[in-house]
Amino acid sequence: MANVNLKINGMDVSVPAGSTILEAARTIGVEIPTLCYLKEINEIGACRICMVEVKGARSLVTACVFPVTEGMEVFTNTEKVRRSRKLTLELILSTHDKNCLSCVRSGTCELQALCKEFGVDDPDYYAGENIRYEFDDSAAHMVRDNNKCILCRRCVAACDNQCISVIGANARGFDTHISSPFDRDLARVSCISCGQCIVNCPTGAIVEKDESAAVLAAINDPEKFVVVHTAPSIRVTLGEAFGMKIGSNVQGKMVAALRRLGFDKVFDTDFGADLTIMEEANEFIQRVTTGGVLPMITSCSPGWVKYCEHYYPDLLDHLSTCKSPQQMQGAILKSWYAQKMGIDPKKLFVVGIMPCTAKKFENKRDHQHAVEGLPDVDVSLTTRELARMIESAGIYFRDLPDEDYDNPLGDATGAAVIFGATGGVMEAALRTAAETITGEPLSSVDFTEVRGTEGIKEASYQVGGLTVKVAVASGTQNAKVIMDKIRAGEADYHFVEIMGCPGGCVNGGGQPIQHAVVRNFHDLKTLRAQSLYEADKTLPLRKSHESPAIKMIYSEFLGEPGSHKAHDLLHTSYVSRPKYQ
Repeated sequence: MANVNLKINGMDVSVPAGSTILEAARTIGVEIPTLCYLKEINEIGACRICMVEVKGARSLVTACVFPVTEGMEVFTNTEKVRRSRKLTLELILSTHDKNCLSCVRSGTCELQALCKEFGVDDPDYYAGENIRYEFDDSAAHMVRDNNKCILCRRCVAACDNQCISVIGANARGFDTHISSPFDRDLARVSCISCGQCIVNCPTGAIVEKDESAAVLAAINDPEKFVVVHTAPSIRVTLGEAFGMKIGSNVQGKMVAALRRLGFDKVFDTDFGADLTIMEEANEFIQRVTTGGVLPMITSCSPGWVKYCEHYYPDLLDHLSTCKSPQQMQGAILKSWYAQKMGIDPKKLFVVGIMPCTAKKFENKRDHQHAVEGLPDVDVSLTTRELARMIESAGIYFRDLPDEDYDNPLGDATGAAVIFGATGGVMEAALRTAAETITGEPLSSVDFTEVRGTEGIKEASYQVGGLTVKVAVASGTQNAKVIMDKIRAGEADYHFVEIMGCPGGCVNGGGQPIQHAVVRNFHDLKTLRAQSLYEADKTLPLRKSHESPAIKMIYSEFLGEPGSHKAHDLLHTSYVSRPKYQ
């Protein structure tokens, strides 16, 4: 593709044809501000913050969608441009709830940062007509506050990109607002709780339901024994909330912080991930050898599971009956661990630190109460909620020493670590299933064909006398492609991994907020996933069935994978859900 030559602020620039002014400016280190723009998702030029001057043009143009042309001269920081951006910000603020001091997004709000940059204060027209909206806190995982919405439509685009489309712009003109069809509560539509709208919102208009107060109350209750376990991906994302490099592995500091918050024990959800592989691999082998429903599809991602229940209820038999690692971990804590430690399960309070807002919904599902009707997990906190708790407690995260998880539920293998990346569950399952089927050790445990952040990956593996055909999809847009093939009878897969969020858990809806500039021009999914694969490579054990802790729990308590006790504690069922209520 030929390059286009232009000038930006008097500097010569050469970029591929089809580039926008925004992209061209970035090649010379000039960042043009945006609010609505999300690369390849929301390129609509609606917010008008990115206006720039082009020599010869009658008016300012939107840099995010305006293509460069040969000989173009662009000016990004003139007085005219700055006046335009400041006026646009003032108009946005005229209908905006400005309770910034108490807003959860204060400090990570893109609107707040721009107002500071352009010196926006209180103009006279703030006192004009306004509309007040009620919170929508009907959903299990999040709260919508249209009083903080700036109509950038990034949430709408993220929802559309997931092929869910349960929110959009309702009404017109001054009455325009983001809501569900017919202004239904979010709990009455087929939202899958993935939280992609939250991580892409530039303000505090959409936030997760913060349950940290319930956790602190439990920690301060002398009658409660409070344990916490952290999902595989949290160790490579939590550091971002404290200004650390994307993908930094902060496992040791995270464990140290959790102890300082007052948790009685700190465990690793990777134990639950290893347990999931044992049950899932066994279930897959049983289906293959007994003529069960194929392909079998993973069930670790509660957003994906809810999507299947809403949109593919006729294919629910394809889902593995295994609970997610979070729920398995909770069930084992309230059964085996409670018995070993002599703790009344009613006094055991289990907290999961998760990358996923859908985990908040998962806790409230039926068949997630394996011990005496108690919830397997009492509270799920997102990475963001944990970061806020650490800050509020005055803990200097970056200065903490590295500490180890408590045992035995802190022991895990490399197979469990990679659960946080798309393709990781498939690879972990293949490591165990292949050795179980053949009875021989693998020459290599790296199934690289299912790695990477592509939306859909396919591969075939020879396992003994069986050719196993697999597929991996992340994001429900890609899940739809796979599920439509299965529904049409066009898929010959044996095993399918699906994650609800694009890129898997490393890009979950509960992960640290990153400015749109970072999301647009840095591959968060790849950078975070690379750290998980690096951690996998350094561990002495990389197959779930080799874990001493896993061997111990089966010998002492569960018997064998797929046993009656294992089914009672570690497996679940699914329901058909309507799209609207």
